[in-house]
Amino acid sequence: MDHLDHLEHLDKHLVEELAQVARETVRDELREQTRRQRRTALLYAASGAAALYAGGALALALGLGLATGLPGWAAALITAALLGVIAYLLRGAAHPKHPHAAAVGEAAALPGTPGTPYPPMPSEAPVRPDLDPGGPHHRA
Repeated sequence: MDHLDHLEHLDKHLVEELAQVARETVRDELREQTRRQRRTALLYAASGAAALYAGGALALALGLGLATGLPGWAAALITAALLGVIAYLLRGAAHPKHPHAAAVGEAAALPGTPGTPYPPMPSEAPVRPDLDPGGPHHRA
């Protein structure tokens, strides 16, 4: 019987060691994945910043080009209007299924209609037959 108790102790020790090795392995793998994802996110952020500055330079060049034949304020207004139209078109391209957000919002306001983000609320609370309807607080 003593022999079995010794084996039980060894089993517990082995399980603890295996669990520790598994935790360390998972921790190392997650650390490596996080490092790679952080690098990717940094590169995307730098790419976005460079694209933003390139777009600003392009808008400036367009405004200066228009300013050669128009007053400065008119060139800036036309450039801003063009950028606004481009932004609207890009936003629409990002959500091709929902071109009109107002119509989707109106449909979502009606309970039970297709496309609602949540199930409709019942008009009254459910009744459980195994509970006293008066509840324990109504007892004398």
